[in-house]
Amino acid sequence: MTHTNSKKERVILVGCSLKPSRKGPHPDLESFSPEDSLEELAFLAVSAGGEVVGRLFQERGQFDPAYLIGRGKLEKLQEAQREREAEVVVFDENLSPAQQRNVEREVECKVIDRTQLILDIFARRARTREGKLQVELAQLNYLLPRLAGRGVELSRLGAGIGTRGPGETKLETDQRKIHKRIHKIREELERVRAHRHLHRTFRTSVPVPIISLVGYTNAGKSTLFNALTHGETYASNQLFATLDPLLRKVKLPSNREVILSDTVGFINKLPPTLVSAFRATLEEIGEADLLLHVIDVSSPHYKQQRHSVLNVLEELQFSAKTIIEVYNKIDLVGGSFKFLSGDHLVYTSAVKKTGIPTLLERIDELLSADPLVKAKLVLNQKNGAILSELYAKGKLIRRSYAEDRIYLEVEAPRSVISKLKKYCVEPRPSRSEVPFR
Repeated sequence: MTHTNSKKERVILVGCSLKPSRKGPHPDLESFSPEDSLEELAFLAVSAGGEVVGRLFQERGQFDPAYLIGRGKLEKLQEAQREREAEVVVFDENLSPAQQRNVEREVECKVIDRTQLILDIFARRARTREGKLQVELAQLNYLLPRLAGRGVELSRLGAGIGTRGPGETKLETDQRKIHKRIHKIREELERVRAHRHLHRTFRTSVPVPIISLVGYTNAGKSTLFNALTHGETYASNQLFATLDPLLRKVKLPSNREVILSDTVGFINKLPPTLVSAFRATLEEIGEADLLLHVIDVSSPHYKQQRHSVLNVLEELQFSAKTIIEVYNKIDLVGGSFKFLSGDHLVYTSAVKKTGIPTLLERIDELLSADPLVKAKLVLNQKNGAILSELYAKGKLIRRSYAEDRIYLEVEAPRSVISKLKKYCVEPRPSRSEVPFR
C-alpha cells in the first residue's frame, strides 16, 4: 500500500519497568537498562515515520492492572498529550487489551505498544509474498484478542503508525472472519514452508555448506552480505531494512563454494508472534552449517545486543551451532576500543570492506570439513538413485559391468560415502568378485 501522507505523527513514548527487587536477586548484567530500551523505542518510532515529542518513564513495584502505569503518571501523560498535541502514545511494554482500551479512553488518542510498533515497521518493509503473509499473520494474531469492546476506538484508526496492513481493513471484520483468514494464511505459509523444504533438500543434495548471517537489527548484516557476495542487496541505516531471506554463493580462499543466507534481524523484546509467524524464514538458520553473528561494535549497547541475539538463538535451539562473532563497523569506533583475539572472532568494516579476507579465511578454517575420499562400490541396476547421487556429488574414476552388477571406483565427500557403507568393498576384492578395471 502506498502512503502519500508525508506528515509525521507526533509520538509520546512511555516506559515502565519493575524495581530491581522485583527482577530477582541476580539481574542480568548484559540486559538493556530501561533508559536504553526507551531509546531504542524512539528509534523504532522514527523508523515507523513518527516524530518523538515527549518521553515519560516510571519504575514501579508492580505493573498497574488497569493502565500499566500509575494514576499519577497517567495524569502527566494526559497533560503531555494535550500540550504537545501528540497523536500517538507508544508503550515500551506490551499492553493487555484492557490496558490499551483504558489508556486510550483517558488520553483520547491512539495508543499502541512495542509489539504493534514493530509489526507496523514489518508491514512497511515486507516486499515478497511470503514476507507480507508472515506479517499479516502476526498482525491478525495480535489484533484478535483486542476486538472485544473496540468500537469507537477502532473507528479512529484509519492510517498511520500501528495501523498499516490488515489493521486498515478490519473495522467491520468479526472474529469468525479473522479466524478464517488466519487459517488461510497458515495454509499458504505451510505451502511456502514445504517449498522451502524442497529447495533445502535440493541444496543438501549437493555438497555445498550453508552459512547464515544473524544479528541484531541494523548491525550491518545486509552490508556485510553485499561485501561477501559482491551483491547489491538493499541496505540502509534503518531497523528491519530487510525481512526476506536472501541466498547467494560465495567462494572461499580454498576455492570451496558456500551458500550465504541473510535473514531478518533480531531485537530486544522480540514479540513471540513474530517468532512463530517467521518460522519458515528462521528455519534457514536451523539448516546452516555455520552462523556469522554480526555485532555493531560502534553501538554503546553492543554487549546487550549480542546477549539478546544469543538468547533468541537459544530459544530457537540454534545456540549449539558453530558461531563466528563478526564485530562490524570498526571504522566507527575510537582509538580507546580494546580489540580481542580468538578463533571465533573477527573484526570488520563491511562498508570499507576491511577484514573481509580474514573473515573468509576464518570461515574456511572453522567450516566442518567434508573431505573427498576414494571408495570402491558394487551396485546393481536397481540402485539408479545412488548412482545419480554419486555422479552428482563425486568424481568417477573407474566403472565396469558384470551381469547385473556395476563396479565403481569413485571419489566423493566422506559424508556421502559413509551412507553407502553396505555397498563398499575392500580394496582387494574377493575371488568371486570381478576385479575393478
